[in-house]
Amino acid sequence: MSQKKTMLKKERRMIVKTALTIAGSDCSGGAGIQADLKTMTMNGVYAMSVLTALTAQNTTGVRSITEVTPAFLKDQMDAVFEDIRPDAVKIGMVASGPLIDTIAERLVYYKAENVVVDPVMVATSGSKLIAEDALAVLREKLLPLATVVTPNIPEAEILAERKIENEEDMLAAAKQIGEAYHCAVLCKGGHSINDANDLLYFDGNYRWFYGKRIDNPNTHGTGCTLSSAIASNLAKGYSLEEAVEKAKEYISGALSAQLDLGQGSGPMMHNFDLNSRFAEEKISD
Repeated sequence: MSQKKTMLKKERRMIVKTALTIAGSDCSGGAGIQADLKTMTMNGVYAMSVLTALTAQNTTGVRSITEVTPAFLKDQMDAVFEDIRPDAVKIGMVASGPLIDTIAERLVYYKAENVVVDPVMVATSGSKLIAEDALAVLREKLLPLATVVTPNIPEAEILAERKIENEEDMLAAAKQIGEAYHCAVLCKGGHSINDANDLLYFDGNYRWFYGKRIDNPNTHGTGCTLSSAIASNLAKGYSLEEAVEKAKEYISGALSAQLDLGQGSGPMMHNFDLNSRFAEEKISD
């Protein structure tokens, strides 16, 4: 390319913040990579993806899972980081130890920033999504690299190895996880503990993010969506508290849209705030 063409390209180009999701595919579109890409796009960043697994699932459950190989996972991460470096990285479903080990090694190699770990262990439908031996690798290799980890109540109980029955237990568990892995912890409420109040523990401090429970049984992919929104906001330069606050506002909007698809716990309306002539439906004559 000539110097003149290179200069013209630089003058015309639009620079946007970027975010990478490393997670499994959900063919029904409500969770995983698909939910992450929608969320990141709606939250104003350029979204990229690295697949850890293919899943055959829908709103009623997971039928089968096929993992990628560690070598292919590494190739994907190298392809992204060597060309379009992400400003933030969200990590979701990673079902086996060798894959977690590969992700951790590449994150260290590339000195990745703004790493959000959603420790996906069980799907909304109740299906288990991680092998037992992978938990040890998650604890040892991945969690110490996280800027923030976003467990729900059952996941926090596993990571903290303690029962959580009230808000005091949430704080104790979040503190325990944060001090063990030297990262911030967003312990997500619900699960009969409180009305969607989330607890952020960071740098020895904590803050409650109070939310009103939205009457919507369709919650497929809420964890993926929240963590991806947080990563998007971190990529855009918001503080962790601001990123969480904006992410909760986004997911509340997606739930409040009351999308109703599927026979089980359905997906949310990720594009509830999309106002574009390209999104308009055809008006019948």
